[in-house]
Amino acid sequence: MTPPDPSPVVDLIDAFRRSKIMFTAVSLGVFDRLADGAADLATLAQATGANADALERLLDACAGLGLLRKEAGKYSNQPVADAYLRRSSPTTFAGYVMYSHRALYPLWGNLEDAVREGSHRWEQTFGAKGPIFDHFFQSEDAKRDFLMGMNGFGLLSSPRVVEAFDLGKFRRLVDLGGATGHLAIEACQHYSNLRTAVFDLPAVIEMTREYVQRAGLLDQIDLIAGDFFKDALPEADLFSLGRIVHDWSEEKIRKLLKKIYDRLPRGGALLIAERLLSEDKTGPMGALTQSLNMLVCTEGKERTLAEYAALLREIGFSDVQGRNTGAPLDAVLATK
Repeated sequence: MTPPDPSPVVDLIDAFRRSKIMFTAVSLGVFDRLADGAADLATLAQATGANADALERLLDACAGLGLLRKEAGKYSNQPVADAYLRRSSPTTFAGYVMYSHRALYPLWGNLEDAVREGSHRWEQTFGAKGPIFDHFFQSEDAKRDFLMGMNGFGLLSSPRVVEAFDLGKFRRLVDLGGATGHLAIEACQHYSNLRTAVFDLPAVIEMTREYVQRAGLLDQIDLIAGDFFKDALPEADLFSLGRIVHDWSEEKIRKLLKKIYDRLPRGGALLIAERLLSEDKTGPMGALTQSLNMLVCTEGKERTLAEYAALLREIGFSDVQGRNTGAPLDAVLATK
């Protein structure tokens, strides 16, 4: 009997190596050094402080991955790297790459223990106790890396999320935990009659202002500092939660959803942006890996639309609809 094709297994054995090649190149600032044009190995080795022989292997691997171009002994960024791996690019994912490099990669090293015990791995990996999100903001650089990463993915998802349903009937959207304001910005640009606000922690709102100002929307988007678990929520007929519900325990999520429901007027709604699992929970792969990521990293998980509907109706929402957007995040709209 001929054995099956081993390619899927061989590819998975090698997959983490490809990720670490990209993570390391971003960490060394390779793509930033090449922002102004091509450079040779000696120049890049001096600029990054790396061993020339070892760096050459890394750069050649980046070329093999399609991130760099190598011509006549010089390296330059491919368009995909220039757009998403250069820190100064407005569409950069560099922040999330660094968050993955410094935090997620070590956490995933303890996935086996997370599965055995059913809990996140912050203390085991970093010796860190306390609220999980405190670790994201332990330094200004860590905060910027995390928020830049959220912004990069938000730029891909938010246009699809705000278009998933007709939000034209709503007057005021408050994005709870809205980070850099990407969803509020997109909603403003898509619905001219919609006034929006970003409600997030004081340490985050400082950075939100930079992005909203860059979009020229400081006069249309209110910036409100607060903790959505502890503080009163602003007035709104539409609240949104993007990458929030999957972070927390069932107890905390029920508490937050009830708080939102009570604050909404009749006919008001909650827009949730998360990855939706298929009803049999065997796909899509991005949602499955993200659910495991929540296991090692937070208190939460990803859900099916039916699970969201049951949770939201239990709180009191009468109508729950879901849309697969084709973007990194899908959309759920629950109406009071």
